[in-house]
Amino acid sequence: MTTAIPAQPDMAMLERRRIEAKLLAHVYAVVSERHGKAAAEAVIGESVRRSAIEQGQEMAAALSGETSLESFIAAQELWTRGGALQVAVDEASESRFAFRVTRCEYARMYREMGLGHIGHLLSCQRDGTFCEGYDPKLKLARTQTIMQGADHCDFEYTYVTDTAGDRPA
Repeated sequence: MTTAIPAQPDMAMLERRRIEAKLLAHVYAVVSERHGKAAAEAVIGESVRRSAIEQGQEMAAALSGETSLESFIAAQELWTRGGALQVAVDEASESRFAFRVTRCEYARMYREMGLGHIGHLLSCQRDGTFCEGYDPKLKLARTQTIMQGADHCDFEYTYVTDTAGDRPA
């Protein structure tokens, strides 16, 4: 079932997330009132996870399935547009993309909307699950986020290669 909002190349991802969060805030409130906060967090978390995978699939389809870490790195402008993230890149190679986010407008926005307590569900969890739809060979390792109180987010995307190590799996 396709339910994601189609990507708008001229729309900053931060604005897209604001629109989605306004609706999901109401869903969270209703589910929380009827079934408790744990159920509401589970519903929001799973809904956003499915949406992220679908959005990854859409981006891969736009590339005719010719995904790579290089194409993923090139797409980062969608998430950083308009100063949404301040990023310090540590490595950008064929197999590894490591960077630190030192300022996150997504976190600030969710807090201002009164959604800081579920911001990690609305935004941060997308980062790894997006890869599942975009290219399952792309993996994310992260130990901390600004959204959950750290002074920076640490991202390490790797492109898993086959056992020979010389080409993507």
